[in-house]
Amino acid sequence: MILVLPTKELIDQAIEAVLNFNDEKACEIAQEALELGVDTQYLLEHGFHATLALMKNMFDEGKIYLPHMIAAAEAVEAATKIMMPASKENAPVNSKGVVLLGTIEGDIHSIGKDIVATSLQIDGYEIIDLGVDVPVETFVEMAIKFNPDLIATSALMTITMTNQLTLEKSLREAGIRDRLKTMVGGTPVTPEWAMEIGADIYGADASDAVRKINSIMWPEKEETLIISKKNCPEHVCY
Repeated sequence: MILVLPTKELIDQAIEAVLNFNDEKACEIAQEALELGVDTQYLLEHGFHATLALMKNMFDEGKIYLPHMIAAAEAVEAATKIMMPASKENAPVNSKGVVLLGTIEGDIHSIGKDIVATSLQIDGYEIIDLGVDVPVETFVEMAIKFNPDLIATSALMTITMTNQLTLEKSLREAGIRDRLKTMVGGTPVTPEWAMEIGADIYGADASDAVRKINSIMWPEKEETLIISKKNCPEHVCY
């Protein structure tokens, strides 16, 4: 089946559905996309997920409130459930790698994590989502159990960022840090923080996370854009 890019009108409708917290309309658009043979991955990324990411920025700036974010996320989730099977069919047959991710202990925010998880899954990665408020010990236990290629953690509050540092230390103490990569993200997280704690990647948003994970997992295919202690700050802040 040959897929076509969604029209601007369809993308605009997706954006409007999220902005209006309209689950029913979001589902209608998703179903229409499937019937038209539209590239659902493109529609998810540039329509639904892009709008949710924009609203998350507005939430962080205090322009909208938590109920708005929850309602918008529910609309996106409804559309994603309909289009995800088709998107997964368009993804590579073989998994590009296993990503273990979750929101770090003390933090119950899930929207940013969910967008990253969906984007990575669409791009061909196997996702093990531990959810929110995940203890450092659980990350370590699950890393030993599932042997992922990468652990990604999100922290949406400054007071929970320190648990990302604790995780780095705990992975080293468990003797498994050298066999996997780590990525950190979240509103207060910065490239400098990632470098300071020894994380391999700083993900600014879902698209940035996918691009950087691809570059570190498949360096022969893309430019290497990873964070290491040898990188200068100018290289980190791209």
